[in-house]
Amino acid sequence: MVNKSSRAHKPKSQPDAVVARPARFERLQSRMRGLLSRRPHRSLRLTRRRDYVRPLSLPGYWSFTSGVRQTLWQHKRLFIWAAAVYTLFTVLLVGMGSQEAYTQVSASLRDAGNEIFEGNWGELGQASLLLVSSATGAITAAPSDVQQVYATLLTLLLWLTTVWLLRAVLAGGRPRFRDGLYAAGSPIIATALVALLLIVQLLPVALAAFGYAAASETGLIDGGVEAMVFWIAALLLTVLSLYWITSTLIALVVVTLPGMYPMQAIRTAGDMVIGRRLRILLRLLWLGLTVAVTWIVTAIPIIILDAWLKGVLPVLAWLPIVPMALVALGTVTVVWSASYVYLLYRKVVDDDAAPA
Repeated sequence: MVNKSSRAHKPKSQPDAVVARPARFERLQSRMRGLLSRRPHRSLRLTRRRDYVRPLSLPGYWSFTSGVRQTLWQHKRLFIWAAAVYTLFTVLLVGMGSQEAYTQVSASLRDAGNEIFEGNWGELGQASLLLVSSATGAITAAPSDVQQVYATLLTLLLWLTTVWLLRAVLAGGRPRFRDGLYAAGSPIIATALVALLLIVQLLPVALAAFGYAAASETGLIDGGVEAMVFWIAALLLTVLSLYWITSTLIALVVVTLPGMYPMQAIRTAGDMVIGRRLRILLRLLWLGLTVAVTWIVTAIPIIILDAWLKGVLPVLAWLPIVPMALVALGTVTVVWSASYVYLLYRKVVDDDAAPA
């Protein structure tokens, strides 16, 4: 007679252990079938318009931008606090451009900063060159590894804080800034992983930029078939990066939802943009254009005013007005960009129609 207890504790046989492999394979197949059912496109096959048309009702470019501005203005105390506190953290932990380096660059580009007030509009071009030099790091020493880590963490935390505050106020709450400061950082690891993917997706356009620099030195893009081939390749690389980052920028908002994992956020954002990627991409390009114009119309007058003021009052030559203003502009840019992308995400969610 066989003992039942010995049979109960009998180790699993080899065939029982092999059963797990088909189960895993079946789960993988189920996941792939779900992905294909949500995505109408197939490789090397023309997708019919009826299969990818997907409605998306959005306000006009100016109207939507004005809506973002009004939302921030209605709760201006929250977001002014956010910009001010993170600007202070950036100055203390990361630093800002050297006033001495800025003065040297400024002196090499112009002779007298107050000529703009005497009608010499060529100073606008010199101020523009100063802005480009400042934005590209000509007045900033190479940051250390620790400073780069601090800058990355502060940018991610400012993004998360802005999204947390917007989500709270749009839900009808009355949060305080310290609530967002303390509570918004929980998904920072997941957000960092999505941001890392975004950086990887920008590698094609970076490769195009490096290729342009090398081609400029060798004269490859001066004309001829070689120049045409280069520009076609650079255009394709740029389009590839733009195609990828459209959903990843939305994923940077999706990943802030409670319990959301990075890959789950990326898949969700990909499902959201299917059939309307171009319309969302155009909105994101509009965001980049508004940021660039804001920097131009804000920073150039500050640079001109700084030169004029220090020409009149040389005792203020030590005051880092322009480096401090650029740090503050960078912080405001993160707040504005996070708000714009989050409100765009809300519009997409509100009109989340499946592909036809």
